[in-house]
Amino acid sequence: MSATTFGRRRALQLGGLATLAGLAGCSGKSLGDSGSGSGGGSKQLQFMFWGSTAEQKAISNMLKAFEQEKSGVTVKPVFTPADYDTKLNALVASNRQPDLCYMQSPMGYRLAEQGKLVNLYPYFDKYPDLANRLPGTYFWWDKGKTYGTQSANEIMSLWYSKPALKDAGVETPPAEADEAWSWDTFVQNAYKLTLDQNGKHPDEDGFDPKRIRQYGVSAGLGPTVYQPLLLSRGINFADDTGRKSMLDTPEAIEVFQNVADLMYKHRVAPTPAQLGNNAPSTTVQLKTRRVAMVIDGQWTLLDLAQGKLEFGMGVLPKYSKPMTITLGGATAIFSSTKHEQEAVELYLFHDNPTKVDLFSTGLWMPLEKRYYTDPKDIDVWTKNDAHPAEYRTAGVDYTMNNSAPYFYQKLRNIEAIDKVLTPAIQVIQQGKTPAADVLKPLAAKLNGGLLQGTYPANGS
Repeated sequence: MSATTFGRRRALQLGGLATLAGLAGCSGKSLGDSGSGSGGGSKQLQFMFWGSTAEQKAISNMLKAFEQEKSGVTVKPVFTPADYDTKLNALVASNRQPDLCYMQSPMGYRLAEQGKLVNLYPYFDKYPDLANRLPGTYFWWDKGKTYGTQSANEIMSLWYSKPALKDAGVETPPAEADEAWSWDTFVQNAYKLTLDQNGKHPDEDGFDPKRIRQYGVSAGLGPTVYQPLLLSRGINFADDTGRKSMLDTPEAIEVFQNVADLMYKHRVAPTPAQLGNNAPSTTVQLKTRRVAMVIDGQWTLLDLAQGKLEFGMGVLPKYSKPMTITLGGATAIFSSTKHEQEAVELYLFHDNPTKVDLFSTGLWMPLEKRYYTDPKDIDVWTKNDAHPAEYRTAGVDYTMNNSAPYFYQKLRNIEAIDKVLTPAIQVIQQGKTPAADVLKPLAAKLNGGLLQGTYPANGS
């Protein structure tokens, strides 16, 4: 998936926090409640979603397959690739919301608390595949109340160009968490992989930082990059209560400064200005050898697998314990639907790896635990040409043993937090202000009332 594609990339990295104010407090007729479908007397649902062209095709095919299995039900796809939150807000405000839809987690929590989304917890006994998902993928808003899970799972990984590493004499990044590169080893290898137009490395005399042909790594200061590094350093964005920021700690300051130093001190990673507003996708950057390694999400595997290039997948560099994060947008059912049972069945159908090829093609990772623990179920979605040989350890095992949920999906008041957090981190990314000078006042602001705790980790 392109690094500049709004729908999934922006949603996953920054939480997709659009202006969500002004929602009318109502639960009216859904778009899908037409009373009948094309078959006369059938129950019609509407499914609203975002994504790439490939995702549009896969979801549309999945909906057709559901109609074939579920006699008497028709489903209309509502593909919305741009201005998604704005359009969904407008539908909610006018009582014309769809039956099911993709949804950013902050909006989901708010609508659930207003009683506008179906609580799926009562369905756990009836549907074990809903009850036995990875713990971090659920969106609990209260005891015994969840509006569901992520549409699919994702993790952050280290992707690389095999030819670039081979030419530089650099061993491929480890695919097993226990063997993850230390941060220092990661930086040393990035030096070896960075070349100016004359073939010189940043630590060689005559290196020209204005004419870099190949960067060793691309790693910005987005939250999906710095959170796993914070976790590896032994802390998180906030403490366990979600009411005290950890960004002013020596550990956090070190992590942020280290990432900034990749760009401005070591000169082994492109700055935001060097990438530009229309930066090429991860696939293009690796294929053209503009960069040798990229820290990016699992979702980029779809494009990599179709990009006709030799690539590999490794675990992220570590400080102490090797860590990544799990993340993903939600799918929710509006309580205004007139066909709740059918909507729940479609909900379960839409994220089933045996029904949707977005798992086998590399965009999505499954939600149920068995797809990470049972060899036969693991093969269902990974035994194919899209998933590299090292995926079993770098993807499956890494998720099960070395991951924690993305903080944007668990913190209360994240919209307000994001408005303060994002511009502050952008200052660090500009390279002119030390991380400590930004993080200490930022933590004070967050601790001044913006951090309001976390949503429940489970339903008990």
